[in-house]
Amino acid sequence: MNETYGNSKIDKKIEWHKNEANVYLQVNNPRSDCSTLKSSNTYEENSICDILNHPKPPIRSILSEISEMGERKRHRILMVSDFFYPNFGGVENHIYYLSQCLLKLGHKVVVMTHAYQNRSGVRYMTGGLKVYYVPWRPFLMQNTFPTFYGTLPIVRTILIRENISLVHGHQAFSTLCHEALMHARTMGYKVVFTDHSLYGFADAGSIHMNKVLQFTLAEVSQAICVSHTSKENTVLRSGLPPEKVFVIPNAVDTAMFKPAPTRLSRHEIVIVVISRLVYRKGADLLVEVIPEVCRLYPNVRFIVGGDGPKRVRLEEMREKHSLQDRVEMLGAVQHSQVRSVLITGHIFLNSSLTEAFCIAILEAASCGLLTVSTRVGGVPEVLPDDMVVLAKPDPSDMVQAIEKAISILPNIDPEEMHNRMKELYNWHDVAKRTEIVYDRALKCSKQSLLKRLSRYLSCGAWAGKLFCLVMIIDFIFWHLLQRWQPAKDIEEVPDFVLSHDQDDGIPLDKKNQNFR
Repeated sequence: MNETYGNSKIDKKIEWHKNEANVYLQVNNPRSDCSTLKSSNTYEENSICDILNHPKPPIRSILSEISEMGERKRHRILMVSDFFYPNFGGVENHIYYLSQCLLKLGHKVVVMTHAYQNRSGVRYMTGGLKVYYVPWRPFLMQNTFPTFYGTLPIVRTILIRENISLVHGHQAFSTLCHEALMHARTMGYKVVFTDHSLYGFADAGSIHMNKVLQFTLAEVSQAICVSHTSKENTVLRSGLPPEKVFVIPNAVDTAMFKPAPTRLSRHEIVIVVISRLVYRKGADLLVEVIPEVCRLYPNVRFIVGGDGPKRVRLEEMREKHSLQDRVEMLGAVQHSQVRSVLITGHIFLNSSLTEAFCIAILEAASCGLLTVSTRVGGVPEVLPDDMVVLAKPDPSDMVQAIEKAISILPNIDPEEMHNRMKELYNWHDVAKRTEIVYDRALKCSKQSLLKRLSRYLSCGAWAGKLFCLVMIIDFIFWHLLQRWQPAKDIEEVPDFVLSHDQDDGIPLDKKNQNFR
């Protein structure tokens, strides 16, 4: 943030540090205090919640920073993930909105992702956001094929060309993210990782993924999770110290997701479902819930948006129960069209079997819809109790929850709900909290290769030795690259600066329509 200090430089610096100390607790706990968390069934005392009791920074550290330069540090951030535009999803939206708000705070942000069809090379998005679509094609589920060292030359070139100071990786099953963080650590950069999902501990896929996550996070400077449940899950899977993990929730662009201009009639109640039609999103639950609700309430109609392998089951259910006139299947819905679908309904139904946060609930609430959702993962943390009806991931319990939602529907004011969402979730607030995490990451001390290898050895009897071998080879390749192409031979690109004043008040998603 380009903030200059005048004659009252010291007073403002002290005030800024006080605010930073106060916001530190808010970063980890945006909506409730520690006593509330300890009373929850999700957490155990003396475990994850205990890190919220950190004292404020000592006055000695505050006084020491007063003598530093009188403006806040401008970070130069590289966001890395396999998941980004033109693909759409929670991770993609998170990276885009966070990057836009960090740019407005005065930081430099560059995104690195793999190529999408004919989209390759360097592109610019709204606000001067620079995106490197590196020439790697997706291999499975939008992930690139793991090469370990194949991405080292291009990652090194981007880091030097853009004069990056910090690398921020997103999503645990992004191959590009894991490789970029590994190379960045080898080159001595500070790294931050954001986990957007929950994983199990028993099945073979989760066991292998958790081991990869343990390797990636062994040297991470700081980590971010989108909910307290996600934080507990990440700490248990990766073995990270809890004090290194921050909780910063997702947000919603309330300027884009607004209620309908006129209140909908309640003669016909419309329940909206917008989700990928896959097992993890509870599509099988919908097959059992929808016919029962239609039987109980003749004036209820469903709109189902989304596509996936489970769509066939929903189509079969509609044919079997002759619900063609009461269940409308929209297929895949573009993100720019989500609001137009949401404002046609009264209730939003989320049937997910696992969720770390669920941005779709925020978008529905911002449009004034009452939410009915399964009580899984971090969903109970998302909305206040009077804005959501929670149910077990069981068909009968979900039907009861929908009945309850229909009964309290007359008490719902869409405009009031929208205004509350404005106060609760804001991308600019998320960016400011992330900025504090970046500040703390850059204060972490550098360590020698031997100390770094000792951390990998603690990852397991065999895995630890394998991780050490991988890092040693990466270290050797990096030094060979330095000799073959010295850093001084790589030209730094000039920063592209765009005034953001002209963009104020324009929804971020609308400003990006030209790019799409």
